[in-house]
Amino acid sequence: MADIVAIPGQVLHQQVAVRLRQRIVEGEIAPGAKLNERELCEQLQVSRTPLREAVRMLAAEGLVELLPNRGAVATQLSEQDVADTFEVIAGLEAQSGELAAQRIDAIQLAEIRALHYEMLAAHTRRDLSTYYRLNALIHNAMNAAAGNAVLTHTYRTVNARLQALRFRSNFDERKWLHAVQEHERMVEMLSTRDAAGLRSLMVQHLMHKRDAVLELMRTGAEPTAKAASARAPRKARA
Repeated sequence: MADIVAIPGQVLHQQVAVRLRQRIVEGEIAPGAKLNERELCEQLQVSRTPLREAVRMLAAEGLVELLPNRGAVATQLSEQDVADTFEVIAGLEAQSGELAAQRIDAIQLAEIRALHYEMLAAHTRRDLSTYYRLNALIHNAMNAAAGNAVLTHTYRTVNARLQALRFRSNFDERKWLHAVQEHERMVEMLSTRDAAGLRSLMVQHLMHKRDAVLELMRTGAEPTAKAASARAPRKARA
């Protein structure tokens, strides 16, 4: 049995937030579901104080809502909320892409390439959890390469509300593959400094995500990450 390593009190709530965020993003805690303090404390093996601090962090990100007389629930966006938020994030990512293509340096481009290859490997394995984590890192790295602190802050604030929905947009195998192909083009356009092309592609990419999410919401077909990975074909097609 592995030794138990104590986590410093000042970072415990951050560790809890990471684990809780993953459960919400990957659908283990469904949109609109109440966060049961007692059950979560038992599952995460923490006391209520760090759990409550973690919940407040996620509420600030927009993943959790704190409701009077109901406590904390996983955020559930309406179709209009989704459409509106994706419209905004598409504009922000388009701006990021355009500026990144103009300003990215060799080290930043090499980092994005490396993340992209790791992401392709995760797609081949149908490891959606790892794929999404790497995908998010690529989008963040592109945003950082844009070199605009105000844009980065705004992007992170708006994107936080969409984490769970962006994750679920890959549940459809065909749409997932299409997203991977769009990422291939993103890397190419960054390499060739095609600012206008990348701006257009980022809008297209986010609108495809929006459409995939709205389709899931309308059909009610929102499996968990494990179920989606289990039913995905294992043949590598990336």
